[in-house]
Amino acid sequence: MRLALGIAAGALLALPPAFPPVQGPGTASGWHAVSTERLLAAMDSVQGYDFTKTTNGPRLQADVLRQLIREQEAQDPERRPLFLGHREWYEAFLARTGLAPAAAPLYVRRTCEMEQDMVVDYRREAVVEAVLQGPAPRITANIRLFWPEKAGKPDQYSYDDLVSKPHLRVTQKRLMSYRLVDYEDRLWYAEVQGLYGRPTSGPLGLLFNLIGEARVVESRSAFVPGGAQVVRGRATKWGFDKTETLTVWPDGHTDRDVPPDRRDLLALEARLAEPLAIRFKPLPPQP
Repeated sequence: MRLALGIAAGALLALPPAFPPVQGPGTASGWHAVSTERLLAAMDSVQGYDFTKTTNGPRLQADVLRQLIREQEAQDPERRPLFLGHREWYEAFLARTGLAPAAAPLYVRRTCEMEQDMVVDYRREAVVEAVLQGPAPRITANIRLFWPEKAGKPDQYSYDDLVSKPHLRVTQKRLMSYRLVDYEDRLWYAEVQGLYGRPTSGPLGLLFNLIGEARVVESRSAFVPGGAQVVRGRATKWGFDKTETLTVWPDGHTDRDVPPDRRDLLALEARLAEPLAIRFKPLPPQP
């Protein structure tokens, strides 16, 4: 299974009891709301792959978040969590791609329709208690995605990714979370909660017709700059635990495993298989 985040890719000392409400970028407390202009500037720096394709959506989200975190660490001594509104992300995406709203990819349109917002808490002391195995990460963050609980809003939504091989159906719950861990040479989406998926074509599609959607647990990725990405994802269902490796090409199409003649990609695959372990701090209550 591959991590796909709408965008974007599941614990042990106390955290603050809850995130405070949004008060805007100029306030002394609360989340720091990221403007459309700032999101567009971050997206403008992204090159080398087609992020109008669903398969490249998680990579776009990670690239934008890492840039925003680096900027905010340098600019905000209070290190307030970032708030990324659904409308601002949607407007920045349309401006960056030049697409009309009706031509926006489904994974972007659905996020806006559901009013799915994001909070990024990048304070290391709020994320990591101890690194148990592997190198010290460069960036860590608690990522929370959610839409309002109100009449007319379902508790989950699904969309079909027809670019992947096999095709995938992705389901997102109203409350989602994951830990973003950036090692510079690879990314780890750990402890993902609220994301489900299943193949809908090929032999695996027949199998999942019987067992239903699997819960995405984690995903790791690494890429050749300006080129292909290798993704190693893990999902579970009824004791069924499956880890898959995919190659995601810049144009968005995917292949299972890594081409045997691509030594650079095989090296990335080996790096993603290296053991990593972090004891994370517990997440605060959902926003």
